[in-house]
Amino acid sequence: MPLSRRGSGSITLATGQTLAIHTRTQDEEILPHATKKTMADHLRRLETVFTLTPQRMRMIVEAFKESLELGLDKPEQVVPMIPTFVFGWPTGKEQGDFLAVDLGGTNLRVCLVNVQGDGKFEITQSKYRLTEEQKQDDGQKLFDFCAECLKTFIVTNFTDESGVSQLNPDEKLPLGFTFSYPCAQSKIDHGVLIRWTKGFGAPNTEGRDVADMFRQSLEKFNVPVVLTALINDTTGTLIASHYVNPKTKIAVIFGTGCNAAYMEHVKDIEKIKDLGIDPSADIAINCEWGAFDSFEHEHLPRSKYDITIDQSSNKPGEQAFEKLISGRYLGEVLRLIICELIDEGVLFLGQNTYKLEVPYSFDTAFLSLMESDPTDELLMIIGIFTHFFAVETTLAERQFFRALAKLIGRRAARLSACGIAAIVSKMGYLEEGCAVGADGSLYNKYPGFADRLHEGLVDIFGDKGRNIVSHHAEDGSGVGSAIIAAMTKIRKEAGLYVDV
Repeated sequence: MPLSRRGSGSITLATGQTLAIHTRTQDEEILPHATKKTMADHLRRLETVFTLTPQRMRMIVEAFKESLELGLDKPEQVVPMIPTFVFGWPTGKEQGDFLAVDLGGTNLRVCLVNVQGDGKFEITQSKYRLTEEQKQDDGQKLFDFCAECLKTFIVTNFTDESGVSQLNPDEKLPLGFTFSYPCAQSKIDHGVLIRWTKGFGAPNTEGRDVADMFRQSLEKFNVPVVLTALINDTTGTLIASHYVNPKTKIAVIFGTGCNAAYMEHVKDIEKIKDLGIDPSADIAINCEWGAFDSFEHEHLPRSKYDITIDQSSNKPGEQAFEKLISGRYLGEVLRLIICELIDEGVLFLGQNTYKLEVPYSFDTAFLSLMESDPTDELLMIIGIFTHFFAVETTLAERQFFRALAKLIGRRAARLSACGIAAIVSKMGYLEEGCAVGADGSLYNKYPGFADRLHEGLVDIFGDKGRNIVSHHAEDGSGVGSAIIAAMTKIRKEAGLYVDV
């Protein structure tokens, strides 16, 4: 079946890669492809799977709110609602130099933050790539790697031109450790890992105090620091965003994983009433809401594709909410649908599709590129499929893929709105409104994600939903960690440090 050719050329991805575009000439014979009608039929079917109505969203919000309240009342709940022992908001007067180490889902980041007060700061940082092997290797080896990278950073940034250290022989720099995985904390500088998330599975770590494990590595490599605070990146985002914009009351992360933090009244947290904490105080709560509706699976609209992802993951049955909306999984949802249609003889007949059969080979960044393709012929999508998967596509198929990417991305944003709405509803923020500090690659880079999030809030709350406005968050894992270290230092000096 001949198809016309308009030429060849190349496109450049956001990653910097250049993709060659090869379209067909009139005299080239191509293999059978799906028709436009076939694609439209499948799209209508998938629309019913991935579309969330306002009524369904409001039902999810109510169930979500109940899970949040249960997590505050009792320990060891599905949504654990972890008290962070970060008390109250920053005053804006915090100052000093602080180190921050952020063990994230993709990179290890080391920062030197000069906190200047009044919402101002300066930051110097370096990133170190984490391999998939390191994520699954022994936990102590992972912390050894963190310690080695931190030592390299200190040597680089605290050595003068003649190679002499600028630190005094016995000087130890204060360090905030951002560990973005659910930990049970009874004080600010300790935390027992409840479970790994974001694809990590390092053995000999769950159930152990990760702060102590890191201290062992710091001592092993003679790193001149004192670990002052162990925080979650979402808690750091909450504090950093409020430091710069005092209207911020909630922080959310939509990246490799997903999570939220907010400031709760101690008097409303039943499970810590025996700790003797001042009931008039406020304490930051790390929700770890990615676990919402895990195990029971009663409330979230899981498709068969989501169930496949869950069952084949390293943590089946866990992180149900996260697996529907985080950047780690959206591309895999689309890939599974494509593979299903290949198996049904709808797509890529006669072509070698082995590259598409590799789990997680379809990056969520591809969905972002597909949605933002500005060309009539969808040349970006041609480039993705030819360059990464060595298959050719028709315009009808490319239009289908882009529409499918929009369905998956929109569902993620609307489910994200449900989580935010649950906190807003619980805390009574709707009338006066509040700002939500949002961070993560999905929020920052996925086209239309923020708009769809706001659209979802209006669908849930009506016009009052416009009172809840998200904005790009400040750097929680670096700046937030440093500010929390500064706040902790002030509390310790004032004799207010809580150690239970």
